[in-house]
Amino acid sequence: MHKVLIASDHAGFKGKEFIKTTLDSMKIPYEDLGTTSEDSVDYPDYAEKVALGVAGGAADRGVLVCGSGIGMSIAANKVPGIRAALAWNEETARLSREHNDANIVAVGARTTPFETIDTIIRTFMTTEFSDGRHQQRIRKIAQIEKNDQ
Repeated sequence: MHKVLIASDHAGFKGKEFIKTTLDSMKIPYEDLGTTSEDSVDYPDYAEKVALGVAGGAADRGVLVCGSGIGMSIAANKVPGIRAALAWNEETARLSREHNDANIVAVGARTTPFETIDTIIRTFMTTEFSDGRHQQRIRKIAQIEKNDQ
C-alpha cells in the first residue's frame, strides 16, 4: 500500500486523529491535510484537497471524516476520477472496494463508533477491486464524468 491522504472538518477531527493510529498500526504511510483542531471549518475545502491529491496521483487512496461522512463524500465526488464511498460498517467498506473500486472512504465521526471506524479503515485499505463484471461499470462512471464536462 502506498501513501494515503487523510483530512477532516472540525466535527471529524477526533475521528481523523483516531484513524491515524489505525493507519500507523497497519504501517500505512499517510499525509494529514487538516484540519488541525475542532475549530469550525468548511468540509468541502478538505474534501477537495484529498480528492485532488488522489485524482492527481499523490496517493492511492484517501480518507475523509466529518460528522456524518455525507458532506465529505458528496464534495469529493465532484472531482473527476474520484469514487468516494460513505462507509458505515465493514460490509459497505468491503463492497466499496470490491465492486466500485472506491479510492476514497468517508466516515462519520458522530454517527459511527470508533471501533467500527477502525474496522472500516482496515477493510478499505486491505480489500482489492474484484474487476471482472465490475470493470465495465467503472468505465461507465468515467464516461458520465466525461459527458459532464
